[in-house]
Amino acid sequence: MTRFKIMFSHAGVALMGATCLIAFGAMALAAPAWVWLLVPLGVVAQMMNEYNLHRYVFHLAPPRSQWAFDLLYRAHYGHHDFPTNHGLFFVPVWVALPMLVFNFGLVWSLMAMIGVDAAFWVAVAIVPCGGVLTFMGYEWFHMTAHLSLPKTRVERHVTTLHNQHHFRDFSKWFHVSPGGQIIDRAMGTDIDREALKSQQRIEFIRTLGMAPDDPRLVAARAKFASKYRLSAVEIERAAVS
Repeated sequence: MTRFKIMFSHAGVALMGATCLIAFGAMALAAPAWVWLLVPLGVVAQMMNEYNLHRYVFHLAPPRSQWAFDLLYRAHYGHHDFPTNHGLFFVPVWVALPMLVFNFGLVWSLMAMIGVDAAFWVAVAIVPCGGVLTFMGYEWFHMTAHLSLPKTRVERHVTTLHNQHHFRDFSKWFHVSPGGQIIDRAMGTDIDREALKSQQRIEFIRTLGMAPDDPRLVAARAKFASKYRLSAVEIERAAVS
């Protein structure tokens, strides 16, 4: 119950969850039966999207301008800075919703362009059904990895891998969802057991390589302190860790 409360108190997660439920309901009422076979394509597509967004967007080099840095800080840098802050666990709604709309529009238009029957329902099956369902799974496992509570075997496995990304090497293990390690291995961003034994912890790992007292970080922490209930002690500790 604690996890559900934390997860669905976030507007973006609640919105995406409602979208997924509506999409499945609409499919059950009106979509051709064969379209259900395409839902797994959405799962695979979202698994790739999860990896690429995390690696190539959320881990962009820190922007010089403060407004751009603040966006990236809220999107992801802040989560590394304060990895146990509940408010920073989840993808912001201003990232999730535009991606949902863009991906849906892209699949729908491509299907219509090549003359696929029921192009709209194909897009529904792939994006808000398969894709958003996988997104919800990602949010669940990611949140669970950062909470100290009893976990299933799969959740413990995800936590072990994700902790390497946060506390050993932020340039590795970009995937979070179960099974995503296949993508990390294929892309060369995994860490094998033997390498992990000898690898040193990356300097300034919680700030993704930035000096903890970098003015951009200091300004971003001050900006988001009230919204995410960051205490003065937490902020002071982050600036020297």
